[in-house]
Amino acid sequence: MTSYEKGTRTMNINDNGPNPNAFDIETATRQNDNYRTVAWTGKYFQVTLMSIPVGESIGLEVHPNTDQFLRLDAGQGRCVMGPTRDELNFTQEVTDGWSIQVPAGTWHDVINTGDEPMRLYAIYAPVHHAPGLTQATSVDAEQDEKSGVDTPPAWTVQPGEDAPDQHA
Repeated sequence: MTSYEKGTRTMNINDNGPNPNAFDIETATRQNDNYRTVAWTGKYFQVTLMSIPVGESIGLEVHPNTDQFLRLDAGQGRCVMGPTRDELNFTQEVTDGWSIQVPAGTWHDVINTGDEPMRLYAIYAPVHHAPGLTQATSVDAEQDEKSGVDTPPAWTVQPGEDAPDQHA
């Protein structure tokens, strides 16, 4: 469970699996200091909060069977996408309020070009991460993925194993 301050109240975010849930996503996103916090995991999609330090990025990657929606709630960056890791022919400067839609099979990255942490949330369909997982840094996220700690739960609907995610 992760806690965030909202005015004089503390808001708790507890990934309660595929059960009904509601929380102030803008406040939680702006206050999240972790590289990734899994906020909610459903059977078909998932919500994560991210904080990208100055000069860093989410990391160039492709999800062959996962569509992704990202929305910035603080900071600024540059989004790049394309059909291959060497052909990133889509570039867009993004800032607070911008959304990014990443089709499955598209190489993509979002780089923090500002002078403060870039705060965003991501929605994955299908589910991409272990429920309730918090990763303080991108290094932690990479280690969790390699060790098998960061895998979707068995009760989620997943595509075939024919095309694993790739990272540059």
